[in-house]
Amino acid sequence: MATTSSGGEAAHPTADREIVISRVIGAPRELVFEAFTRVRHLSRWWGPEGFTTTTRAFEFRVGGAWDFVMHGPDGTDYQEWITWREIVPPERIALLHGESRDDPNAFESVLTFEPAGERTRIVMRTLFRSRELRDEAVEKYHAIEGGEQTLRNLAVYVAELTESDVDFAGSDTGRDETNPKGAES
Repeated sequence: MATTSSGGEAAHPTADREIVISRVIGAPRELVFEAFTRVRHLSRWWGPEGFTTTTRAFEFRVGGAWDFVMHGPDGTDYQEWITWREIVPPERIALLHGESRDDPNAFESVLTFEPAGERTRIVMRTLFRSRELRDEAVEKYHAIEGGEQTLRNLAVYVAELTESDVDFAGSDTGRDETNPKGAES
């Protein structure tokens, strides 16, 4: 059921099709944004607890894609595909996420990176094509818990980097991130 405002009209007509997850991370937003946009960082924290990620291709630009496999703790592999739709460093990323480039059940996500003093509030708003697809993601794939765990993994990873005083911008290995080292074909 959609939430209604005091005027009786639907406050958020998409509320029954969306999931919103947020977290405050103890680092400036430029660093959090970079951890979310570089494959060398993503592969270290992406996914719920117990999952690992193998990147097959990664091109972070509008129209570019991230083709990857998430490996579940039970040995199940999940083919994933993200197409970047909007990139506004270090404020916002919009993407389309599915199992493949032409997945008819792909969902849209918008991530915002808001400064909170020396910290960053990241808000991940995901919109599904139907309430049924959203409900399936929540019930079958535990999307809410998985999203919360993923942002917690990001927070832990960024904390480790800031504690070790790593220079995010200067730490690039020079490797072509469209074909990262160790990526499977």
